[in-house]
Amino acid sequence: MDSLERVLWWLFRSSIGATTRARVLVAIRDEPRNAQQLAEGLALDYKTVRHHLRVLGKNGLVTTAGERYGQVYFLSPSIESHWAVFEKIVRDMQTRGDRRGTK
Repeated sequence: MDSLERVLWWLFRSSIGATTRARVLVAIRDEPRNAQQLAEGLALDYKTVRHHLRVLGKNGLVTTAGERYGQVYFLSPSIESHWAVFEKIVRDMQTRGDRRGTK
């Protein structure tokens, strides 16, 4: 298991907000968008989305393009190359249930 796989397991199986972060990543993969568009599309509070985008960015899973206001979020090359691992973790989360909540 490489270091990014460890980060993925921590972010999506061991921490609060894992379900929300997974939803955000899948939405970005479907269509890169800015934080407001993600909040509207996922029916989440804008501040919640911004928090999770910061966590994902800090861990190297998303990148941005554009100016600060209206920045568009994209998957990073590292998560793209580890997408199968991410999907396995999400399947595991769905099978076992996510008891940590969805902050």
